[in-house]
Formats: sequence, C-alpha cells, structure tokens
Amino acid sequence: MIGLISATAAGATARDRLAAAWPDRTRVYDGPVGDAVRAAFAECEQLVCFLATGAVVRLIAPLLGDKRTDPGVVCVDEGGRFAVSLVGGHGGGANELAVEVGELLVVQPVVTTATDAVGVPGLDTLGFPVEGDVAGVSRALLDGEPVALEAELAWPLPPLRVSGTGGSYVIRVTDRAVEPAEHEVVLRPPSLVVGVGASKGAPVDEVVGLIEGAVRDAGLSLKSLAELATVDAKSDEPGIVEAAQRLGVPLVTYSAEELAAVEVPNPSEAPLAAVGTPSVAEAAALALGGELLVPKRKSERADGRPAMATCAVVRRLARGRLAVVGLGPGARDLLTPRAKAELRRAAVLVGLDQYVDQIRDLLRPGTLVLESGLGAEEERARTAVAEARKGQAVALIGSGDAGVYAMASPALAEASDDIDVVGVPGVTAALAAAAILGAPLGHDHVSISLSDLHTPWEIIERRVRAAAEADIVVTFYNPRSRGRDWQLPKALAILAEHREPATPVGVVRNASRPDESSRLTTLAALDPATVDMMTVVTVGNTATRDIAGRMVTPRGYRWQAARAAQEVAE
Repeated sequence: MIGLISATAAGATARDRLAAAWPDRTRVYDGPVGDAVRAAFAECEQLVCFLATGAVVRLIAPLLGDKRTDPGVVCVDEGGRFAVSLVGGHGGGANELAVEVGELLVVQPVVTTATDAVGVPGLDTLGFPVEGDVAGVSRALLDGEPVALEAELAWPLPPLRVSGTGGSYVIRVTDRAVEPAEHEVVLRPPSLVVGVGASKGAPVDEVVGLIEGAVRDAGLSLKSLAELATVDAKSDEPGIVEAAQRLGVPLVTYSAEELAAVEVPNPSEAPLAAVGTPSVAEAAALALGGELLVPKRKSERADGRPAMATCAVVRRLARGRLAVVGLGPGARDLLTPRAKAELRRAAVLVGLDQYVDQIRDLLRPGTLVLESGLGAEEERARTAVAEARKGQAVALIGSGDAGVYAMASPALAEASDDIDVVGVPGVTAALAAAAILGAPLGHDHVSISLSDLHTPWEIIERRVRAAAEADIVVTFYNPRSRGRDWQLPKALAILAEHREPATPVGVVRNASRPDESSRLTTLAALDPATVDMMTVVTVGNTATRDIAGRMVTPRGYRWQAARAAQEVAE
C-alpha cells in the first residue's frame, strides 16, 4: 500500500489524482502532517509526500530503521515539477515509484541513487537474493574498476559492466552454499527445485526439516530454492502446503500420468499404489528437466516411527530469456512502460538499425547491440533466439506491436521450448492512425498487408474480397512502394464493387512521428500515387461517416437504419 500525505490545496489536488488513478494501491492520510507521516510509515510499504523534502526528512528521521525494511519515500514539490526519490530507492522501491509518479503527474522524476543515475543496475535490484560487499562492488562498477563475473550458472542478467575475469572485485552467480569473499557479491539465482512426497498428515516440521537437510547436506543454498513440486493428489496436503509457505516459494503440482512418464533412478511400488505414479519426489523435481543433485531421500523421525516425507533436489536448466518488444508507432510517449523495462533489462538487443536508433538512449551501458538493415528479418530472429539459448537476457524489437507484421512470428517460429519467451505489446500503426482520424475502427475491422513479398497476391486478393463482401472496415499496411504500385489500386477497385464512391477513407503517414500527416478523403477521390510505404490507409464500411472532419464508424447499425429512414422520408 502507498500512503499519500499532503498539506496544501495544490498538494491535495495532485494527491487526489494519484488516489483516483491507483485506487487499489493507495491510502490517503488526513489530519496533522506529522501524525499522518508517522501512521503511513508504520502501515505502508511506500509513501508519496506532497511536501518539501526538508520537512519530510525531519519527520521521517526518527522513524528510520533499516533500509531493507523501511518504506520507500517519494516527495513531490508544491509546484508539481519534481518527484524526488528520498529514501528506500532500491529496497523500498522509491526509485521506480518516482518514475511512475512522474509519468502519471507529468513531473520530472529525480533519482540520485548512484547506480540508477548512470544506468547501471543495482546489484540488490536484480530480483535475486544477494550477499556480500554490495556497496564495495557497486562502487567499483561505478568507478570503472575491473569487476569479474564468475557465473557458475548461465543465468540471464542485465548488462553489469563487468570485465570478464581478473580484478579485485567479483560478482559470483551460484546456488552453492559459499560465503562471499572480501570484495565479492554472491547472487543466488532461483535454480533449485525440490520434489516432495508425503503421507497423509505429515507434520510440516518434518517436511521442512527434510528439505533443509537435503539442501544443506548437498552444499546448496536455500536462497536459490525456486519452488516445491509434488503430485496433484497432494496439492492440499497441509504439511506440503505449509512447507512451501514457510520456505517462501510456490507449490507446483503435476498429474500422476505426467509424473509416471518421467524416468527416475528410484521408482517405488508404494507411491504407485497410493497415487498412481512410481515416483513423486524425484519425478516432480525432474518434470521439467534438470540435473538430479539429491536423489530421493526420506525424513528421519526421532521417535523411530516410519518416515512420512520424501524429497529430491534438482538443479533446473538455466534458460535464456527472449523479450519480443513492440516499440509503438514511433512517438516516445507511446512506448509502454513495460517495453521500457524490458529494454533496460536486456543484456543483448537485436533489431532493425532505424528502430535501434529510436531507443538507443534507453539502453543500459554495456548492452550488446546487434543491428541490421531492411530485409534481414529472419536473420534477426535467428540471432535473437541464438543469443537467448546462450543464457542471455535478449530483447528483439519491432515497430508497432511486435506480433503484427513484425518480429514475433519469425522469432517464435525459430524458438523452441528451451528458452523463455515474453511478448510485450505495443501500439500498432492501425491504432495510432485510427486515433488521428477519429474512430474508424468502432466496429468490426481487419488489417491487410498489400506486400506480396511474403504472401502471394492471389491470397491477398481473396482476403480483400472477403472483407469487401463482409462490409468490414479495412486498414491497409504496406500499401504502395516504388516497386509495387498496382496493388493498392486493385484493392480499392475490389472494395468499390461493394461500397459507395463517397465511402470515407483515412490516409495517415508517419503516425505519431514529427513529420506526421493525415487527411480524410473518399474511396472515389483517393489518388494511390499519394501513398507510400510509410502510410496507413483505412477504408470505412457502409456505416462509416465523415462527421465534422472525423472518420467515425458507429458501434451498432441502428444509426445507419435511422439515417436510411430519414433519407427515405426526405
């Protein structure tokens, strides 16, 4: 919960804007400011104070305890110009909150945390447990001193500006139970899966003790525990459920049929008779592959009675991460926050050179950029997947939405299930153009590319004809180029067989970019020679109208029926 505190009318206005935008995330604290700050500090994970920074410093100074547990505090000035991350920049999330507040209130976020200020990811913000000399190694990264990355596991990380090997400072990525050396940081990736089986009524202490002992005896760290896994029949077994809660990890379950298909070294008749699979602990741990580090192990009871729990430990395979990111139509303010976050997270960026230029300033220092020119789409897709298979965090960028005439389909055609793939939606050219024209997509609509480089014209023509006969609004992508000048006239002629010459047509070039242009014309008046590859052409249906210079397609057909009745009456 985010506590909101203000002292003046201007502050209250900005405060109420946040409260309205985030009703489920915020709580307004009224009354004397000192009492409000103290109450919010005790009850909330974060605070946004619409007060002077000096006043907030004095109010929270007696309340500060530990940066790992104190709430993050952001100050917004009286003039509504800045959102200052005051305390808890990393641990309390104040840096990210300042950016969010800045975007919502249209104010400048101010982040003075050294790593964030220069674009280097904080070692305590990577989403992994971290131990060791975080401050010393971070300072070495900032000062440009040699910092070695010793990754025992090839886990996807953002660019860290490391020097490879050598140097007095070290970042170690491991799930082993090692103590950090001097000038060393240890990152604990979530690499361990523990499969668990238990008899009905198995005590949670017995289950947890078994897991902790198995991990400890194997020389591993519980901080790298990713999940517990078991059979569906045990999904509500209290000892297993509570063990997952106590260890702070999710509980994943599989059907008996799925587990029976997993090859294990120690099958048994007992679980086969009880739940339908010859293995629970080992099979559940190995269900998604990996290296078996601790074979099936039974719990030991002090009273000498039979064990009620079994477990096995697997190191799951490190998986690269491919984010397929849509950049939107070009304007920076139409680039989504999620897309920005993925660009900052990527250690490798793959994209068309002109798109890379659009967002180069958003990349962290040290990001490996692999760019190429027009016509190399399949090569870029293969490159991005290959980099992800190396265990890298990769972003593959495309304009608009990456899944619409862009990079997602060739990338996913190339990728298999050995990497994680994340899709990041973007504002499409059709949507950007529609917003400029008015509301042409208010009813059913379809997008059709007129480029026959990848699709035979016979198929394109059949699709255009189907849209024409179905009376659907059509947005044409790639309508015309110097080498393809006859497709658009042909497509318009097909539509003209089913629509009146006065049907509204919207033409938008470079939507959302500095040289944006748009015009509203008709099906009969459109000159295809005025259209190029940077243009989106939207042709209305029989209900689409030009209203005050805006292209509008009604959501229903009652309007059309009323107009027809009026025309008959006239």
